[in-house]
Order: sequence, then C-alpha cells, then structure tokens
Amino acid sequence: MPADTLTLVLATGRGEGLGPLTLHRAKAAVPFGGKFRIIDFTLANCLHSGLRRILVLTQYKSHSLQKHLRDGWSIFHPELGEFITPVPPQMRDGSDWYAGMLSAIRQNRYLIERSGARQVLILDGDLVYRMDYAELIRYHRERDAQVTFGCRALGDASPGACASLALDGDDWVQGLSAAGSDVATMGVYLFDTNLLLDELGREQTVVAADEGGAIGMLAALAGRYRIAAYRFGGERGRVTPDRYWSDLADPDAYYAANMALLETEPPLDLYQEDWNILTYQGQYPPARTVPGPTGTEGIFVNSMLAAGTVIKGGGVNHSILFPQVRIADGAIVEDAILFHGVSIGAGAHLRRCILDKDVVISPGATIGMDPKADQGRFTRTPAGIVVVPKGYRL
Repeated sequence: MPADTLTLVLATGRGEGLGPLTLHRAKAAVPFGGKFRIIDFTLANCLHSGLRRILVLTQYKSHSLQKHLRDGWSIFHPELGEFITPVPPQMRDGSDWYAGMLSAIRQNRYLIERSGARQVLILDGDLVYRMDYAELIRYHRERDAQVTFGCRALGDASPGACASLALDGDDWVQGLSAAGSDVATMGVYLFDTNLLLDELGREQTVVAADEGGAIGMLAALAGRYRIAAYRFGGERGRVTPDRYWSDLADPDAYYAANMALLETEPPLDLYQEDWNILTYQGQYPPARTVPGPTGTEGIFVNSMLAAGTVIKGGGVNHSILFPQVRIADGAIVEDAILFHGVSIGAGAHLRRCILDKDVVISPGATIGMDPKADQGRFTRTPAGIVVVPKGYRL
C-alpha cells in the first residue's frame, strides 16, 4: 500500500529558535541523542512504514544535511523505483527560493505529477517522534478521506506553531479551534494527489499556508474537503505507542529532550529492536575508559557514549557524548551534551551545557559554574543551559 505514496520531507527550516546550534547547519541536521541527526527519526519512520520514494526538500545551509543523506541514507535501490533524493530550490515556479511549505511543494509540482502517486505524504523533517505512517495511510483509505492530518494530544503542552483542531465525534476535522481543543497538528499531512495538485494551483491556499503554516493551510482547506484526524500514539501500527513528540523549539527544549533519554524509562524508546533509528556513523573504534597519567581511572555514570570516545582519567555523569569526544585526566563533565570531536582538557569542569562540534576546552577551564562569566562568553538560556558554538576554543 505505501508503494503508491510519494513522501515529501520538508527540511528547509532555519531553526532560528534553536540557535546557535543552527548557525552552521539546518535544523534537520542538528545532532540528537548521542549519534543521530534530527531528520533520522522522520526517515526511519518512512523506512519502517514501507515508504521508499522520498524527496527531501532542502534549502538553508544544507551541505551538512545533504552529506548526511549521502553517507547514511543511500540505502534504497533506484532500479526498483526506490529513492531518497535531496531537492534544493529548482525555481521552476518563478525565481524565488522556497518561501514556505506549499511554496516549496509547488516548485516541485512536476515531480509529483510524474510520480504517478495515489497520495502524497508531507512530513516536517525537524521533529523527533516515532510513527507508523503505513497505518495513517490505511486509516485515510478506510475513511475515504481526501486529506488526513496526523494529530497529537496537547496535554499540558502548548500547541506552539501547530494548529489546534476542532473535531466532530467521528474525528473529522471541522476547522480550527479557538480554545478548549485537546488535539493539534503534528507535522504529518496526507493528501490525495489530485486534490493537492489542484490546491497548488490555487493561490489563496499557497499564500495562506506559507504565511500561516499548518494553521493557514487548515483554514484554507476546512469546509471544502473531507479532512480526517489520525490520532498519534494509538494502538494501530507496529511501533511502541510511546506517544513522544518534540519540536525541539529552543535550546532548553533540545537539552530537556536529550536528558530525558537518560531516564530509567525514557519517554522515547531508542531500543525497540524492530524500529531502530538508522543514521550515519563513522568507522570509529569502541568507546572506552582509560586511567589517566595520575592513575585516576576514567569513569562514567548514567551516560551515553558514542564510538571513538575516550575518557582518560576523567569523570562523566548524566551526560551524552557524541563520537570521538576526549575527556582528559581529572576533568569532570556533568549534565552535559558534547558533540562530535569535543576535547576537554585536564582538570576542566563542565556542568549543564551543550558544546557544539570540535569545541576545545583548555585544562582547568570551567563552564556552567559561574553564570555571570558564562553570560559574557556564550549563549545562556532561560533555564541556565550554556551553549558553546561550533569550533570554539576556551
């Protein structure tokens, strides 16, 4: 059934709220969870759902993302009609860059037309969650819907930039909800292809979607089509219904989402054997601890260590270390996220911080210990998390 569905993954976003982690990369390419990139979760969902015709629309600082797609996701067989293809702006519809969701899709209308797909699944590649899209497609067809929106329970969370939905008793979308709704969109939209192509030619819909995102698109479609709501985290599908969804809206949300992976029972299950998250990882040796020059044993407690990491006489507690991190003798790392290639000098002390790729911390230096000093050097979030930019040397 997913074979006649074309998937468009939107990975064009700047992720301004997640700065400075998006200073040199698209949000979809931001590292997450010790070894992954954010986009890996959406693509893994596609893989496990049997979706193998995927266009990834790219734009903002896309080199890192496109390299990751080449190295980690060149897994499909084009002679069988399978592909994951990055598509930068083609300017087939005027001379503009992608201006928004439907603008990006309209610029690639010809790819939709020639695909012969029965449905088009549009996904936001900047989110972290696990979902069986095959069940959403089956639900769409069972209900004879023309459009189906994936929706999530709001609970205590704010809907943010998502649209709160007004549903009838049978989960048909009636429109936007001003207040009192318990569900919102979640960056998953399934369209009958003919309907989508018609709407791409309707300027009012494109403008509404580009100016208002999901909210604008829903406002333009509501009342004109049969729009079904598919409830995320139900019992349908093979993936464990952990009901986890995060938009990683800012560094505090990003930090919290990563730290949650260290809980005894994390809200996001990375260890379900039949729903693994594929990614690219270099051929590095195993992570290890080594005694330092003073004889102090390297240790780590309740932490994630990726391949190639060496703790040489230092101590790591409740932290996430990406590949090829080096922790020198007597250094202490607590409640921290260290990206690829970070080096921590002897006797340094880090607490509640995020260090981007290739940061070097000199022996004896401290981060997260003196709020005033940190504020003068780095980004310090409202929750007190210190973010050190890529390649910084302290």
